[in-house]
Amino acid sequence: MTEFQQIDCQQAQQLINDGAAVADIRDPESYNSGHIPNAQHLDNQNLQQFIDNADLDAPLVLVCFHGLSSQSAAQFMIERGFDQVYSLAGGYEAWKQQFPQLCSRTQVAD
Repeated sequence: MTEFQQIDCQQAQQLINDGAAVADIRDPESYNSGHIPNAQHLDNQNLQQFIDNADLDAPLVLVCFHGLSSQSAAQFMIERGFDQVYSLAGGYEAWKQQFPQLCSRTQVAD
């Protein structure tokens, strides 16, 4: 794959069930308040480490708020050598609407 594909929530769920990695690029507060189970939060601090440790041949689903920022992030990942990159259309907001039972929260210590 030389460019990313935009996929809907059903397609993303199938990829995740088949073992795809999920990377959430929203801000930390949004990620902590709810995210796709097992999604890794990516930001400028851990991006290079994620790339260095990733299986570039494994599917990767990128998630943002509404599916816009994840498109440029998906293209960035393709340029870094990832082979199967997907942008979630509608982002986490669409996921939350479609799969409210499949939303995790991060417990933050006070």
